[in-house]
This record gives sequence, structure tokens and C-alpha cells, in this order.
Amino acid sequence: MISRRLILWRHGRTAWNAERRFQGQTDVPLDDMGHRQAAHAAELLATLSPDRIVSSDLARARETAEALGVRVGLDVATHEGLRETFAGDWEGLTRRELEEAYGDELARWSAGSDVRPGGGETRREVAARVVQVIDAVLAESAPGETIVVATHGGAARAAIGALLELPPEHWAALGVLTNCAWSVLVENMAGPSAERHGPRWRLQEYNAGSLPVAALADDR
Repeated sequence: MISRRLILWRHGRTAWNAERRFQGQTDVPLDDMGHRQAAHAAELLATLSPDRIVSSDLARARETAEALGVRVGLDVATHEGLRETFAGDWEGLTRRELEEAYGDELARWSAGSDVRPGGGETRREVAARVVQVIDAVLAESAPGETIVVATHGGAARAAIGALLELPPEHWAALGVLTNCAWSVLVENMAGPSAERHGPRWRLQEYNAGSLPVAALADDR
């Protein structure tokens, strides 16, 4: 059985990104730079011949995904389960405003503690809903398919941590994702019976802006 490939793709830049405002689930569209980033990334990702594209229903992710969909001739399915972390009172605030008003809580959240930013969602809750959507898409896909998931930085990091079966307290070890960067996970299948050995997914690329390069075994 041929392994499936999962690409988690962060949306392009928005005006709030440029202003360092916490976006959360506030529906902010791409700015001009974001559209250019999406077009450039789509040109590269198209060479991986994606079979399915699914996106958060928030404009910044959907617009990013549509740049690829138009290029490869695929419709983009949207799902609210792929949205960014809901951050309640933090949404719309700049980094400086957050530090002044919520300094201790922000520090704990940034360090990976499973707190509720602005009274919103914990990282575990975000990971659970994103992975639920991904599992539903995988259930409809065939062996060997490449699936692109256009989502958000925090949502993607939490989902990757969960998919790699990392302890939640270690998810903060995954660095902040750049606008329009992607991460590639390959399903870990072995043997003619497709029996799995070890974790289900292997991380091939993280926070990438270039295409994966085939690697030899560790001892070669």
C-alpha cells in the first residue's frame, strides 16, 4: 500500500499579521502581500500533484487554498473545524497590549501550558477538532493521495503535535509557522500487508517554503 501524504499549509499574510495582532477566529482576509505569498506557494505545491484540498472556512485560509485550487483544477472544501484557536478577549489585541494586560497568562500560553487564551480554547481542544476533520478527509481518500489542508499557525502546530503523538506539554517545541509555509507528514506504513510499525505519521518537512527532497537512509 502506498503511503498518503498530508500537507498542512498556513495561510498568507494579513494586515493583522503585519500589525502583530492576535487574530484567532476573527475573519481577516489576506492583504496584498498575502495574495502574492499564496500565489508563489501554490506554484510550488502544484508540483506535488495534490488530490484533495480542504481549508478552514475563514477568509485568509480559504483565499490561500483557492490559489492552489485554481492552479491544479481542484475545488476547495471548507470546514469550520480547521479554524484558528478561538482566543476570546485576546482577539484584535497587539502583542504589546497582550503583554501589558495579560502578561503572566500570555507567558504561560506561549510556553505551552494548556491555558485558555482570552477565555477561549485550549491547544488540546484545537488539536482535537482539527484532527477530527483530517481523519474524516482521510477516511474518504485512497492510498497514495496527497491531501493539502489550508489552516492557521496555531491550529497547524497543535494538529501536528497530536498527529505525531507528542505529549501535549512538548508541542511548544514546534516552532512558530511562517505565513504561507507548509509542513509535510507521510503516513508510516511498512510491509506488503500495510502493517504499521511505530507512529502513524512521519514529519518530512516543517515550516517549509521549498519542496521535499528525497532522502537516503540515515546510514547512507
